[in-house]
Amino acid sequence: TSKLNKRGDVNILLCGDPGTSKSQLLGYVHKIAPRGVYTSGKGSSAVGLTASVVRDPETRELVLESGALVLSDQGVCCIDEFDKMSENTRAILHEAMEQQTVSIAKAGIICSLNARSSILASANPIESRYNPRMSVVDNIKLPPTLLSRFDLIYLILDQPAAESDRRLAKHLVSLYADTQEQSSSSDQIDQSLLRDYISYARRTAFPEISDAAATELVSGYLDMRKMGGNSKTITATPRQLESLIRLSEGLAKMRLAKAVERRDVLEAIRLMKVATQAAATDPRTGRIDMDMLTTGHAQVDRRATDQLLTALKDLLGAKRGSRIAVADVRKELSEQTNVAVGNEEIADALRMLDNDNVVQFSERNQTIFVRTVQ
Repeated sequence: TSKLNKRGDVNILLCGDPGTSKSQLLGYVHKIAPRGVYTSGKGSSAVGLTASVVRDPETRELVLESGALVLSDQGVCCIDEFDKMSENTRAILHEAMEQQTVSIAKAGIICSLNARSSILASANPIESRYNPRMSVVDNIKLPPTLLSRFDLIYLILDQPAAESDRRLAKHLVSLYADTQEQSSSSDQIDQSLLRDYISYARRTAFPEISDAAATELVSGYLDMRKMGGNSKTITATPRQLESLIRLSEGLAKMRLAKAVERRDVLEAIRLMKVATQAAATDPRTGRIDMDMLTTGHAQVDRRATDQLLTALKDLLGAKRGSRIAVADVRKELSEQTNVAVGNEEIADALRMLDNDNVVQFSERNQTIFVRTVQ
């Protein structure tokens, strides 16, 4: 990634039900990260994440004070309650997550600060619990342009399972019981040792992609592209290929290896399939559609919109020069197609026809005027 000056840090989003220890996981990552900042989306502002211009009390000159993203440079920035951020605060993250810089132009101070940090964020669904009948975009209501910048999107769902529930219950009870059983397992790594290991790996390990790994990356990406079949559904984009490269290099760096091997690429593809592609699965068709993360609309929705626009044009073609109520148009359209059309769907379609100068849509009066010249 240094050769092309591309982003080398991995961004991860955790989305799921309440009570699934998302905040605990973020807190532990912040503890073991050699450098990082923990913040909450609800209490964060745009200048709090980037940088603020304040007046120095001694010299009375304007100075910059770094925010969370700049302070976590070459570290991890943990953002809890990611879905509760304001729109202005969220807009700041677009540049920081892809270009890894923060541009400032305030009070005569114009500069670009480094924000080369990995972002680990957690978000709750809008209905408190994750609705499997809805897509990820509909569940957490985040902009698709922001969702597509995450390399891995994990769905953490609270599903009943006797064995895991028993282990979790025993662990929670042991934290409060007087006779706490200390689990001294030999395979556990001390927290300070793990932090030092991560710091050493980041400082010394710079693996290069071998020929076998490069071949596996190309074939794995092509296999992901073929998962859509003969349809026009996009199942993988070049952004996913870059994510695979970052994940493969990260796995090799964990082993302090000098080269990325084929097994690193296979593990990166597995992570991509169980995380991001599971989040991009359309719940209505069961197929992977990456357009749900990149544009916010699945292939099925776009096809339905095109069919609705065609039916509307056919219906309004014989009524040029007349003014019609939107309710009458929806009623006639439902009778012709034998499909109930919702108010939002018909309004979106009429806005598109208004932009194309086919009709003049008055949202206030809920009427349309069909233009004579189209």
